[in-house]
Amino acid sequence: MNEPWRSEDWWVSPYNYLPDVRQMMPDLPTRVRFHDCTLRDGEQTPGIVFRKEEKLEIAMMLDEAGVDRIEVAMPAVSREDVDAVKAVVAARPKAEVYVLSRVSESDIDLATDCGVDGIVLEMPVGKPRLDYQFKNWSKEDVIEKTLRCITYARRKKLRIVVFPMDCSRAEPGFFDRFLEAVAKHDRPDSVVLVDTTGCLTPQATMYLVSQIKDITRTTVEVHTHSDFGLAVAISASAVAAGAEVVHASVAGLGERTGNTPLEEAAVALRCLYGLEMGIDFSRLTSLGRRVAEIARVRLAVSKPVIGDRAFTRESGMGLDLIKTMPMVLFALNPRFVGQESSFVLGKKSGLASVEMKAEELGLPALSDDQKRAVLAQVKRTGIEKKALLEDEEFRSIVAQVCSERPRIEG
Repeated sequence: MNEPWRSEDWWVSPYNYLPDVRQMMPDLPTRVRFHDCTLRDGEQTPGIVFRKEEKLEIAMMLDEAGVDRIEVAMPAVSREDVDAVKAVVAARPKAEVYVLSRVSESDIDLATDCGVDGIVLEMPVGKPRLDYQFKNWSKEDVIEKTLRCITYARRKKLRIVVFPMDCSRAEPGFFDRFLEAVAKHDRPDSVVLVDTTGCLTPQATMYLVSQIKDITRTTVEVHTHSDFGLAVAISASAVAAGAEVVHASVAGLGERTGNTPLEEAAVALRCLYGLEMGIDFSRLTSLGRRVAEIARVRLAVSKPVIGDRAFTRESGMGLDLIKTMPMVLFALNPRFVGQESSFVLGKKSGLASVEMKAEELGLPALSDDQKRAVLAQVKRTGIEKKALLEDEEFRSIVAQVCSERPRIEG
């Protein structure tokens, strides 16, 4: 199986790889990197707090999972955040360690003191921000502060990721002028397309990535949220237009509706676009569930990639393939992302469901009539309780059916 749309780990649409389709993405990179912001933007989820030891544990799991950069915190928030950043730096992960810094020399000094590799330098450029949140800042102030801090951070030997907050809602003329000033002054290591409220369309995303690349002539990254349920689509569209770094968080943690989910974006870009990356996909499920446990949030059972029932089937149609050929039923091989396929019993079950569950539980073989009787009771129970059946309920049904004497006709 040498086709890019089909391997032992996935079986997706061959249309994704038609030459005419690939020609629509002439700037698609061959490799994409991941900047994980779970510990900073993910922690901004209302009610979530990661303590120093928890940040270190998650950072090490992220490193083992192969992310390229870990954004640990905004050190100015608290002393414990400073200590957490220093602890992660001291652990010497393979991933680069970054922090968020405002356009402030004191923030940059704090980042330097923490010993990080680089900073995500944030400044407001969106019109709503400048009109209502940063009312005392003129557009010239934004540009002047940005250029001054780029120079200052460069002197501190930090890598610089320019992070123009809410740029998807910036006045186009001003944003172009901002980018031109940054490019002429001291080109940073990269510029992020920051869709703070997740309000771009995939088409507008591709336009903006091209615009940023054309003006700055530097690496473009993408950071977006799921306000319209498009975070993965926006991130993928940015990459299709030439962005090389995706900002993401484990399980999509983040403000409001969350950030681009790391696990979903990584799997989509690898399987649907054929991009190389350093991610160890087999660790994604355990990573997501551990982060959710620490964050004290409940993952949707149907959550793509890492949900408890992402690879679970109730319908009896084709159920026998769930073990022998799972990619007939799923686009991903569950093992690829650290999961196992499974089936459950309920209203939609079929005879194969009864046979497989009986075998799984080590019950005696059932006759065809008994299978049909068990199935009828399974369906009836599922309908009446409006839920799935537990194993003990199935055992009880089987025991009841097997204890009944067959009727004699005549």
